[in-house]
Amino acid sequence: MASTVNDPTEARPGYGQLLRTPGAWTFLLPGFLARQPFAMLTIGILLLVEHTTDSYGIAGAVSATAGVSMALFAPQSGKLADRFGQGRVLVPGVVVHAAAISLLITLALADAPLWALFAAAVPAGASTPQIGPMVRARWAAKLEGSPLMSTAAAFESVTDEFTFVIGPVLATALCTGVHPAAGLVTEAVLTLVGGLLFAAQRRTQPEPSRSAAGPVVKSASALSVPGVRVLAISFLGIGSVFGGMQVSMTAFTKEIGDPGLNGLLYGTFAAGNMIAGLVCGAIAWKVTPQRRLLIAYPLLVLATTPLWAAHALPVLGGVGLLVGLCIAPALITGYTLVESLVPPTARTEAFTWLTGAVGLGQAAGASIGGKLIDGHSASTGFLVPLAGTALALAVLLTLRKALTPKGESRIAARGVGHREPVSVD
Repeated sequence: MASTVNDPTEARPGYGQLLRTPGAWTFLLPGFLARQPFAMLTIGILLLVEHTTDSYGIAGAVSATAGVSMALFAPQSGKLADRFGQGRVLVPGVVVHAAAISLLITLALADAPLWALFAAAVPAGASTPQIGPMVRARWAAKLEGSPLMSTAAAFESVTDEFTFVIGPVLATALCTGVHPAAGLVTEAVLTLVGGLLFAAQRRTQPEPSRSAAGPVVKSASALSVPGVRVLAISFLGIGSVFGGMQVSMTAFTKEIGDPGLNGLLYGTFAAGNMIAGLVCGAIAWKVTPQRRLLIAYPLLVLATTPLWAAHALPVLGGVGLLVGLCIAPALITGYTLVESLVPPTARTEAFTWLTGAVGLGQAAGASIGGKLIDGHSASTGFLVPLAGTALALAVLLTLRKALTPKGESRIAARGVGHREPVSVD
């Protein structure tokens, strides 16, 4: 069992205290480098395939294929990491990913048949390293039972969103200013180098369940936990926001004759998410994570409502910033809830289900949004975030009781400064 943090300053948890956790920087720095490609993959595929086919619908569909593949295979990767260790799963994974991206680039530039692009997108998505869930699992192993868990969830959300600020801007700049394939080439290099550096940090990885003391027991999938299924559906809706915004902003800036502004516009949206994440991690919450999610998600739906009507660049930038501000609270709370709903031996898998759900929603949003844009205009693509979050909200409200841990479970997911009774060993 992971040890509980008993630092005397624990009564006032915050980012400073979190970052002083022994060994944290050894996995944070390589983890930050290795997770950058996650935000570059779909936009890189979208821009390359749109360039070679001149169709947002096809580009969105190829990008969606990679996203669906990632969403389906990522939980299995997480389950293997829980059982055998993160390093043993990550090293062969990043090598396969780099090779798959190289194949996809070659086929796209060679004007290969569409079926070949879709076929190459499957291994490209399936082999995407799940660095974010692995970092979250390392935090959970180090901070089990500590109020710093909520701070760690907020910190990771901020890191993810900082990635989504840098990744799309970098990929767009490379694809539009250097070469249409430059974004994916950089994605493959960063995945390989960053992934290998992260895998080398074995001292901080959670103990594999296969090597844990005691008899080997085949654990159930994290998806068997009802709360994880509800969170996964909620994260599908959040993913539809990312996918719909990406393809719609790309089309919008092309319509107004300045495609180079796409990275800046999407970066503004992601910056809102990052700012909200910083604030959420610093607040001493007085309400439970379950209730916070039921407040944050309806606000996200409301924020996506005016997107389709924003026809001017400053207005779209402002609405996009608002949407970004509303995403972080829902994401942070969802990841925080995992610590109280899922046993330690299945947390990496649980985090990958949620991250995979975001990727799947992102892929679906990009694909559906691309078809709407091809048939109508960029504005219609912005209906995807509203529809996706509204449907997810309906499920969340209907099945909200599943988010409450059972009475016998130790409740550890709580806001900064908010202490609830926990058992004492």
